Amino acid sequence: MRQRRTRSLQWVLVRRLILLQAAMLAIFIALCAAALWISNPHWLVDNEAAVAALKNAVERNDEGGLVVRETAELRQFRERFPHLWYIIRDGKGQSLRAGAVPDVYTKTPGDLLDGVDRATLEFAKDDSRPEAYVENVATKAGLVQVITSTRSSRGETDGLEINISATIDVAHNPDGSRNWERALPALALIIAMLLLPIIVVMGITTLVTTPAVVRRSFAGLVDTAEQAARIDINTRGLQLPVQRVPQEIAPLVRAFNQTLARLAHGYDQHNRFLTDAAHELRTPIAILRTRAELLTKEPQSERLLQDIERLSHLAQQLLDHQMLERPADERQVVDLVELGRRVAADFAPLAIEAGYDLAFEPAPQEKVHVLGNSSQIERALANLLRNAIDHGGGAGTITVAVDKNGGMEVRDEGPGIPPAERENVFQPFYRLQPQSRGAGLGLNLARRIAELHGGSVRILSGASAGAWVRMELPTLPS
Repeated sequence: MRQRRTRSLQWVLVRRLILLQAAMLAIFIALCAAALWISNPHWLVDNEAAVAALKNAVERNDEGGLVVRETAELRQFRERFPHLWYIIRDGKGQSLRAGAVPDVYTKTPGDLLDGVDRATLEFAKDDSRPEAYVENVATKAGLVQVITSTRSSRGETDGLEINISATIDVAHNPDGSRNWERALPALALIIAMLLLPIIVVMGITTLVTTPAVVRRSFAGLVDTAEQAARIDINTRGLQLPVQRVPQEIAPLVRAFNQTLARLAHGYDQHNRFLTDAAHELRTPIAILRTRAELLTKEPQSERLLQDIERLSHLAQQLLDHQMLERPADERQVVDLVELGRRVAADFAPLAIEAGYDLAFEPAPQEKVHVLGNSSQIERALANLLRNAIDHGGGAGTITVAVDKNGGMEVRDEGPGIPPAERENVFQPFYRLQPQSRGAGLGLNLARRIAELHGGSVRILSGASAGAWVRMELPTLPS
């Protein structure tokens, strides 16, 4: 079954933010439309505001003529717009004007102006004559037509003017009511045309900014994850930092740290138990060896001594394994040639007793130096030699060789190790033959010691039959 990919947090946020922004914008537009529908406001621009100010000031005098009273509203409007001018006409042909009326508006308006209720009069863009507003209004003097403007010339502006004009008309029924069934499709199209660019811009902005925000917000978590990836058995006590981790994820990191602490504590307890057990086993094993050596030399007593030796070796290997959990910090210059010669000499009696000849081949130069723990390297080579003695077939020559590249090889002339098993034999307690001698810890221990020193242990294919195991350590410059 194909494993399902995990979701990307940043793209989940992008999609949801875009949808949320679009929904919020639509709701805002809907609320604004509802508020406008309920309040039914009437906005006034300057010229329309002039008509509103004049509307309450126009009256008739005792003779029936048109007059404009200086109301407080009109006075305030004049203070705001000192260039105000206006023409007021009634249906009887009477007119009243004030201010610097442009010549074009002093002419007879004609039948067109008589028939309109309100209008804005404008000229070409390059014409300096100002626009004016015309509206028929009901006053105390009756229905009059007002033509007015707040300027006599376009030169009276402050340098820049922005005029926004919008006219929205809704289809009406014969009784004068609005026909929303016909208006709604067009209104929906207009709203879509207004909203779509906004949604696109907001979506692109979210698409660009959200990944950067997510990466910046989770930068501390990325560093913590990289540190977690570096944790291994030798750094199990390491605690992950939570200072730069987002607050929502900090509890997970703390729980992980607590788990690491519990695992490290349990592992240390397990190691202490094995170390203590290996130490405790050495005393009864030594007593058994002493008592077995006092027995009469018989085949059974000789077999008993071999088993006791095997048990002693196993206890020592277990102890060596546990000691590697706390490797010694002190390292020194070690001469592999001298170390190899000494180990070969120590194992010569054991090899001869087992039926082998033991040979030592030093490097051409007198010394090969490496930096390491002498006792650990010696234990590694000793395990390779004991492995050859135990599994080399009981005949032939076992050779210990040291070369200038920091290599230490142990070769035997036994049955060898099948290529398919050359990695398996480095697993702890793994044996090619269940009934064979040894506990299956020697090669594993040798490899771990070599890796602690930056080296390696591998099984080579030799020119002749038998096992050919090479341990190689980094050498020091000559």
